[in-house]
Amino acid sequence: MFEIEGVHHVAIIVSDYIRSKLFYTEILGAKVIAETYRVERGGYKLDLEFPDGSKIELFSFPNPPKRLNYPEACGLRHLAFKVKNMESCISYLTNKGVSCESVRVDKLTRMQYTFCKDPDGLPIEFYQTY
Repeated sequence: MFEIEGVHHVAIIVSDYIRSKLFYTEILGAKVIAETYRVERGGYKLDLEFPDGSKIELFSFPNPPKRLNYPEACGLRHLAFKVKNMESCISYLTNKGVSCESVRVDKLTRMQYTFCKDPDGLPIEFYQTY
């Protein structure tokens, strides 16, 4: 029987490779697993990993189209990270120059969450897990 074991990675196309690499590694703390320049595509593929084993692939291409800015458009809505402490998460991001929205409370789970945006405007959620 076919069974999905979990999410392997999330792939993100970025407009400014260096700026996005710094955001995901130096601000969000992802570890670089591999960095490859793909001559045939004129851009990079950066494999990143977080302490729990979750992965992100960042891709750069010459002149990628801009992301739609409708929060309810079809496609990836947002990327969410688990955090232990919402207050320390927001304080850390703010000190790094990343603006966060006001903290909200999930009506179903009663857990706190907030959003910021990555360098290309992709919504990034931080969800307090306990």
